[in-house]
Amino acid sequence: MEYYTLDNATTLDAARQDPVGFVRGMDRAIIDEIQRVPELLLAIKESVDTDQRPGRFLLTGSANLMTLPRVADSLAGRMEVVRLLPLAQSEIRTARSSFLRDAFQNEAKAGKPIVGDDLMAAVLAGGYPEALGRKTLSRRQDWYADYVQAIVQRDVRDVAQIEQIAQMPRLLRILAEHSGQLVNYSGIGAAIGMNHITTQKYVGIFESLFLVRTVQPWFSNKLKRLTKTPKVHFLDSGLLASLRDLSLDRLRDDRGQFGALLETFVFSEILKLASSGHTRFEFSHFRDKQQNEVDVVIEDRKGRIVGIKIKAAASVSNSDFSGLRILAQACGERFVSGIVLYDHDKVIPFGERLSAVPISALWH
Repeated sequence: MEYYTLDNATTLDAARQDPVGFVRGMDRAIIDEIQRVPELLLAIKESVDTDQRPGRFLLTGSANLMTLPRVADSLAGRMEVVRLLPLAQSEIRTARSSFLRDAFQNEAKAGKPIVGDDLMAAVLAGGYPEALGRKTLSRRQDWYADYVQAIVQRDVRDVAQIEQIAQMPRLLRILAEHSGQLVNYSGIGAAIGMNHITTQKYVGIFESLFLVRTVQPWFSNKLKRLTKTPKVHFLDSGLLASLRDLSLDRLRDDRGQFGALLETFVFSEILKLASSGHTRFEFSHFRDKQQNEVDVVIEDRKGRIVGIKIKAAASVSNSDFSGLRILAQACGERFVSGIVLYDHDKVIPFGERLSAVPISALWH
């Protein structure tokens, strides 16, 4: 296949000046950073409608194309979307994970244990290949800082016309302090003088760039007093750690900091596992007015439910399952299993369909 990158100034100019001429004659081509020239998509649509052989174009980019109105309108029904997140731990460790399959069969397995400082180091490293190639934390943090700057200067401009682009790095750092928490757009934006509408719009831009994910609350008519506010998660724990200036020493001293980071790490790992399989899942979170919560609620196409609670500790108590028990009662037969993922190497049953499972099960 021929390869074209719109990061190249000459190629970019040619695509912008004559989109139809640029595409004409292409048979099997890769076009990288396609979000930089949305005008190409109408030309590609015309070409695809004329010659409908599959696989003629592979379009790649650092933004979610389906959030661009012109893309959604022009290529709807004509393309398949594959979302590539940073590397999963199973990929880094060259293992094939069965975590989701096991969870939906209520068959918890431990896997090769990674605990304590080793687990913290994995969470701090994240999953971006370029960052993982740097051996020290300081060099990784330099890469993440450059990455954020590049996103603001280039990718944000490609996907949206915004007035306060200089505020975007600050907003991302403030958002990092709220990862894994309920979203309060007014509170997040207040620190930099943004109203809740602008803040929500800008968070949506970060979501289209695969930096964060908004997770909607799970609900049921059987439970009346549920929180209806979404959560926000970063999609890479290494980027989150860099934005929060976290190190191994700081995490050792403050396990609370590790808890917030670990929740983002686990959530992103589960998303990656889901994206690599053939089964589609819906993700949400559960919290009631008494603060009983389940960090990740996973629902498959059959309506079956698995609940995940994340704990940054080596011990688990009966009270850690309170949210899972309420969720199980509300779901009835749809509830398959409730799991507390924790920093240990043993699987421990806590009653029917409930168990404490090592975090390392994610890459078993």
